[in-house]
Amino acid sequence: MTAAVLSARGISKSFGHVRVLDNVDFEVRQGEIHTLVGGNGAGKSTLMKILIGAYSPDEGTYEVQGREVSFDSIQAARQAGVGMVFQEFSLVPTLTVAQNVFLAREPRNRARLLDDRQSERRTRELFRMLDVEVDLRRRLDELPTSYWQLTEIAKALSQDARILIMDEPTAALAKTETDQLFALMRRLKEQGISIVYISHRMEEVFEVGDRITILRDGRKVLTEGTRALTITQVIDHIVGRKLEEAMAWKARETPPQTDALLEIRNLCSGKLQGVDLEVKQGEIVGLAGLMGSGRSELARAIFGIDPIDSGEVVIRSRPVKIRSPRDAVGVGIGLIPEDRRAQGLILDHTLKQNFLLPLLKRLLIGLGFLDDRKGDRLARSFVERLAIRTPSIDHPIELLSGGNQQKVVIAKWLATEPQLLLMDEPTAGVDIGTKGEIVTMIRDFADAGNAVIIISSELPELLAVSDRVVILRGGRVVRTLPRAEIRSEEDLHHAVQGVG
Repeated sequence: MTAAVLSARGISKSFGHVRVLDNVDFEVRQGEIHTLVGGNGAGKSTLMKILIGAYSPDEGTYEVQGREVSFDSIQAARQAGVGMVFQEFSLVPTLTVAQNVFLAREPRNRARLLDDRQSERRTRELFRMLDVEVDLRRRLDELPTSYWQLTEIAKALSQDARILIMDEPTAALAKTETDQLFALMRRLKEQGISIVYISHRMEEVFEVGDRITILRDGRKVLTEGTRALTITQVIDHIVGRKLEEAMAWKARETPPQTDALLEIRNLCSGKLQGVDLEVKQGEIVGLAGLMGSGRSELARAIFGIDPIDSGEVVIRSRPVKIRSPRDAVGVGIGLIPEDRRAQGLILDHTLKQNFLLPLLKRLLIGLGFLDDRKGDRLARSFVERLAIRTPSIDHPIELLSGGNQQKVVIAKWLATEPQLLLMDEPTAGVDIGTKGEIVTMIRDFADAGNAVIIISSELPELLAVSDRVVILRGGRVVRTLPRAEIRSEEDLHHAVQGVG
């Protein structure tokens, strides 16, 4: 048994009167991939942020390489060889990929001026390790979210970390990119680098992890070798009860109607070229495709974020002009964006303030005043309906777990009573129990006669919820598959890849 390179003892942490970690022990051995799992709000990210100096513990101690430490900053942790790929991006959108990788650590030439060529050369080597092609001179805000995640990983690797913490690194990656990342992690492991891997995706945990630690409600439930556990056992420990298989596909009790709710005719927008798509009332349509296929771009165009160059959008047989998100909301369209923190929430506002943003007009009672009591009742009703874990509706949204933040994003759009819901990676960073709740919510929403377009890099999720799966490649629809004709995840994966 190899020695522990990182160990924590009795770690406790509270935010206000909410105790998020309670006497947690955790250790990582040299050259192992140690997976950390638990439900939303279990304390995973908080524990890791304590270990890299972003938070201070209320109680407990921790050691790195046998030496007791107490990092007062992320920079101090980096100098000790501990790096982290955060679930929330720590990048500057207006800078290039290479500039972000070496931000605040820019190589300089003999004249002490910034050496962009050296930054690009070293960044190119890192992305070559990841086996990913990307224009290093492109600004991040010109690239899909998946490239942001890869840039975060390259940034951490560039800092010579011997202990690397990855918080949901595959949330925005397609399967091929995930496989490349896992191959890289195994190479790093062979070099003696220790990795803490946080994920809600059980199949990934068992594919890549050596040991598993499970947290529930801020307490450690167990630490065990991966081979000694089954997925069912881990899920039961995470949720604290037996969980029905909500992610299994089953024929809809309320089948889609024959009338189309949405029709897209020959739509062109950016990389999208001549897209045709029809979604019936009561139908759930999944969009699948590799990174850069145009999935998110299609949702952005329908919602009025990206301009439509040509083509037609028809809602319930009536052509509509959508030039902005305001126009989209006006015709009954809601969007759950790909990046909830950057696009779906205002982090320094409360839960209630975020929830009520799309509903302000409905709450006006004259002279610009809002009906606060009605707003409070509405917010509390959706907190209860979606089982959002929060001390109160006035709690800062940035202090909620990722899954509860996602529930707030979904809740605020459901409250607008849309007829079409666009959902881009709706369960990214969401635990298995909440994932099942969201799947049930999607089905209930469609059963009421509405329609859903869901985009997901998780093929099992698409297979669980979709009536049809539409595959995009190069900005075009290349194939449409009825769910009943898709025999397995492997078949869908081959179709996305263009194989067979």
